[in-house]
Amino acid sequence: QLQLVESGGGLVQPGGSLKLSCTASGFSLDFYTIGWFRQAPGKEREGIVCLTRTYGTTYYLDSVKDRFTVSRDNAKNVVYLQMNSLKPEDTAVYYCAADRKYFYSDYCLYSYSYDSWGQGTQVTVSS
Repeated sequence: QLQLVESGGGLVQPGGSLKLSCTASGFSLDFYTIGWFRQAPGKEREGIVCLTRTYGTTYYLDSVKDRFTVSRDNAKNVVYLQMNSLKPEDTAVYYCAADRKYFYSDYCLYSYSYDSWGQGTQVTVSS
């Protein structure tokens, strides 16, 4: 059974950093495209970065491009999201998602592209 579990969320001051983990079980992340999404209260879920199974291409939301970095550890079956220079507007529940599709564009930033989702982890950026 495919399962994704996010961890690493918490409370951080503006300008600080967090590293989120997305741990997979029941399948190998090598063969999946992974997306990171977030949803703030009262807002729609938005895609912030995806790491495709198509040559490992990455696509980032413009507002996080210079601050967030996605990486994959195939041996541990984990995908990470390193978040630096965090801002209050980054406050949200962060989700990872996985799908076997190949992506050749930033369509992997759209939530409807994914079949499997984690439960989410809260990130709060506040002083």
